[in-house]
Amino acid sequence: MTALERWLDYIDGCAQAAEVARPWVPQGRLTRVAGLVLEAVGLKLPVGASCQVVLPAGHRVEAEVVGFNGDRLFLMPVSEVYGLEPGAWVVPYEESDPDTPRFATERSPRRRATDHGRQVAVGPKLLGRVLDGLGRPLDSQGPVLFDTHVPLFSRPFNPLNRVPVHDVLDVGVRAINALLTVGRGQRLGLFAGSGVGKSVLLGMMARYTTAEVVVVGLIGERGREVKDFIENILGEAGRRRSVVIAAPADTPPLLRLHGAAYATAVAEYFRDQGADVLLIMDSLTRYAMAQREIALAVGEPPATKGYPPSVFAKLPQLVERAGNGREGSGSITAFYTVLSEGDDQQDPIADNARAILDGHIVLSRALADSGHYPAIDIEQSISRVMTDIVTPKEYESVRRFKQLYSRYQRSRDLINVGAYVRGSDPMLDEAIQRMPAFEGFLQQGIQERESYQGARMKLAALFGG
Repeated sequence: MTALERWLDYIDGCAQAAEVARPWVPQGRLTRVAGLVLEAVGLKLPVGASCQVVLPAGHRVEAEVVGFNGDRLFLMPVSEVYGLEPGAWVVPYEESDPDTPRFATERSPRRRATDHGRQVAVGPKLLGRVLDGLGRPLDSQGPVLFDTHVPLFSRPFNPLNRVPVHDVLDVGVRAINALLTVGRGQRLGLFAGSGVGKSVLLGMMARYTTAEVVVVGLIGERGREVKDFIENILGEAGRRRSVVIAAPADTPPLLRLHGAAYATAVAEYFRDQGADVLLIMDSLTRYAMAQREIALAVGEPPATKGYPPSVFAKLPQLVERAGNGREGSGSITAFYTVLSEGDDQQDPIADNARAILDGHIVLSRALADSGHYPAIDIEQSISRVMTDIVTPKEYESVRRFKQLYSRYQRSRDLINVGAYVRGSDPMLDEAIQRMPAFEGFLQQGIQERESYQGARMKLAALFGG
């Protein structure tokens, strides 16, 4: 055999070995598990990168890098952590192999896919599906079909490129359509305590809105409430044009954060396709609590009533992703529920939400206890874009309605005990006369839909218009 033939055989052998060789995979070791936080050494990954903790039995725990200190990485799991052992292998998620990976040098020229952040599946085939915070199906309808992947956390939107809010969005609820008119691309908060009809009101808007697509994010809710909302409140008709992202209370806090971000990413996809989207997030408070759990676990100091500063930085980052898109694209009209502890409207999350949203709707426990549904407190609620999307004549009717309603509420106790003498206050006399019609106007059955035009006509009819 000549030297050339030996050289060709050697090259052929190298090529065959390269075909069956496994790529080098960076690998670290698990050194500490303390509460919600895992610590690993031996890896250099950016914040937000996905990785897996590999156990001897083949079980894997998915985690995400949430911080670092020197050569130590702080990981937060997105699945259960049972069975973790000291010294377990930690590998990047997107380069992991079904078998135990081999060591790799830090000089590997390959660029890790995890450097680009988590990607999530989107597409029109998501309509009618119920998914978890990672895009995995929860509805037993087979694998999820998607068109493309988009980043879970999109880049900030240039506010000067947004189309202003100038069109009305019909949500099918009379009190909101007429007195708290919602604009396409507006972001509102739904402030409520527990048990005052918050979920029912959201379900009515999801079923009756004229938006083409509805995206529902159920974040931190009880598992029973998730199924009840989908089957009984949203209904079959509402579900056909909806995408539901559910991250119940028993899921890890990181998965709850991902659930809210994934719901927003799906809404952004449909908006960029030109659709008008109604995004319902229930709830913004649970999202803030999940971020608080993570921040406190990695050592961030609490600031306002136990909430670390990162919580108040995360809220606007999530909310600002909603709204109108560029010229020619669609819109995201968003409702974020805010749980008021003990019906306290000065709760730090509620106070911060009011500052970053374009309006708020307050549900009153007193109205709910009296059988008044939906229990919207018109006096405390406001739509900040209403003056830009209704005519001056229509706004004058709203202003007069609120004036008379508020005057009656302030004097209710005097009226009930018979201390008020008719004729003492002409405006109050008019309010007393019109109050039965006002209360009938504000109440609406669960199965009743009221269009925007119908609500305007009925409001005008209250004053003889």
